[in-house]
Amino acid sequence: MPKKELFIKRVYEIVNELKIPLIDERVYDKVGFSTSSAIANVIFRFEEDESVIRGFLGLAEYFHTVVIKKRDEFYIPHASILFHLISS
Repeated sequence: MPKKELFIKRVYEIVNELKIPLIDERVYDKVGFSTSSAIANVIFRFEEDESVIRGFLGLAEYFHTVVIKKRDEFYIPHASILFHLISS
């Protein structure tokens, strides 16, 4: 299984484990983010360490918000901060 597929599969597994709401292509028709209004755009880069995924998803749990999947990337919008998880 390619690295990107393993990354996405692992994110879904941890999301289910933590019971965090996830919005993906099966639910929405179109999604876009306005980064011009964001004060900060924080990028988490997954290389091999699962703690990066857990740290990213921990923010959704802490802020009581959702995770949004767009293509092979995940986002957590919160106030004027956009958290972004990507696989290198």
